[in-house]
Amino acid sequence: EVHLMESGGGLVQPGGSLRLSCAASGFTFGSYAMSWVRQAPGKGPEWVSGIKSDSRDTYYADSVKGRFTISRDNAKNTLYLQMNSLKPEDTAVYYCARGLRSAPRSFWGQGTQVTVSS
Repeated sequence: EVHLMESGGGLVQPGGSLRLSCAASGFTFGSYAMSWVRQAPGKGPEWVSGIKSDSRDTYYADSVKGRFTISRDNAKNTLYLQMNSLKPEDTAVYYCARGLRSAPRSFWGQGTQVTVSS
């Protein structure tokens, strides 16, 4: 059973930074591409970033390119998202997911809230 647990969300001022983590279990983490997806209040899910299993290739939505960095530690079964220069429009629940650009909801974590506000 795929189990993903995000952490690291919180309230941050515009221009601030946060680092999200996602602990994976129930599958061979190092064999799968992973991604981050977010959902803002009243909106549909938005793909944010993806990383291949060996970290060689990373991908970003235009809205976060240059500000967010995805990474992973396969030895620790953990996915990360470093978010810098945060903007109010980054406010959302952030989910990690098994898959590069899309994944069924059953392959998402429970999410962590990120709120960017002064």
